[in-house]
Amino acid sequence: MKIRVESYDGYRSGERPLRFRLGEKRREVVEILDRWFGEDHDYFKVLADDGGVYVLRCGRGADGWELTQYRAAGAENAGGPPGRKNPRGPLN
Repeated sequence: MKIRVESYDGYRSGERPLRFRLGEKRREVVEILDRWFGEDHDYFKVLADDGGVYVLRCGRGADGWELTQYRAAGAENAGGPPGRKNPRGPLN
């Protein structure tokens, strides 16, 4: 799902998400829990101000941002990208 993200742009565009919009709702990124790099995308597992855990994907180039996974506060782990080894898990 394509989303609008406001990010801190350091030496690269879209370096770190600060806040994002889901429809009319604006979510602040409270903490970046994990970050990893794919072939064409950067992934950020973030904790938002609603207590939800979101995995955001930023395409390199003109692809923009997408929401790839979401877990509501208090919900069980919803899985993660194949081959990703993280003891906390993508949405743990």
